[in-house]
Amino acid sequence: MSAISLSTTTLLRGCAIAAATLALGACGTNDPTPIVPDNSAAAGSLSLAPNGTGARNSAADYRLGPNDRTRIIVFGQPNLTGEFQLDGNGILAFPLIGNVDANGMTPRDLQQAIANKLDPAYMHNPSVSVEVSTRRPFYVVGEVQKPGSYPFVTDLTLLEAVATAGGATYRANMANFYIKRRVNGQIVRVAASQESDIQPGDTVIVRERYF
Repeated sequence: MSAISLSTTTLLRGCAIAAATLALGACGTNDPTPIVPDNSAAAGSLSLAPNGTGARNSAADYRLGPNDRTRIIVFGQPNLTGEFQLDGNGILAFPLIGNVDANGMTPRDLQQAIANKLDPAYMHNPSVSVEVSTRRPFYVVGEVQKPGSYPFVTDLTLLEAVATAGGATYRANMANFYIKRRVNGQIVRVAASQESDIQPGDTVIVRERYF
């Protein structure tokens, strides 16, 4: 094969690789989800709220969301005491009073809402206690060994979330990440790092590196 043929072949191969790289880059920009900065990481804190503000909150300030499981006690009423899970829309089905839209409520908000619905129709001045028994899971997708959903634990960083999913693949971009999160009712992509805090319901996206 002549030198000219080899040169032409090499050039065409290089163009094909460049075109494929550009195409992959374009695919990464096709997601219309808005990108926002990682305010929680900048503050060095964890927000437990689905509509989080980035401030560290106590368990009492945790804001309920879809698929959270709660432990509810109505004192002196064993038939109204037990574990209750919010559905995929954040709705709690509770005996006697029916559905309660608990999405975005704190445990204190929910116990007050239940008490208000029970009094005076069913009982006078009920004493209600609500605590979160199981928080909704987080998700890890993309270039990890075991993509899927995992139980949430407090003070979890993105790097720890990746480790929970079996670690990164050899193709993973470990410098830049996205976290899909619901903020004020809207899904956004948080531009994240390995030290970013994970919130309940987050989806960690580990992207592929191209070089």
